[in-house]
Amino acid sequence: MAEDKKVTLKINDNGSIRVTGDVELLDGEGKPFPKKPAFSLCMCGQSKSLPFCDGSHKTIGYQNKIRVPE
Repeated sequence: MAEDKKVTLKINDNGSIRVTGDVELLDGEGKPFPKKPAFSLCMCGQSKSLPFCDGSHKTIGYQNKIRVPE
C-alpha cells in the first residue's frame, strides 16, 4: 500500500474525527457513502449531516481531549 493511501483517523480536541486516506465508509446496512479523499466524523451527535461533522460542536460547547494512555 502506498504511503499516500494510508488511512489515518485523528481525534481532534473539542471536535470531530478527521479521516484521510483510501477508506470506504458504510452505513448500518452496508451501503457505501460517496467516497471522499478526506472527511470528518461527528463526535458530539448534534450534526445535521450525521455521520459527518457540520461544525455543530462549536455552537454547543462540546469538549473532549482524548489522549493515548501513558
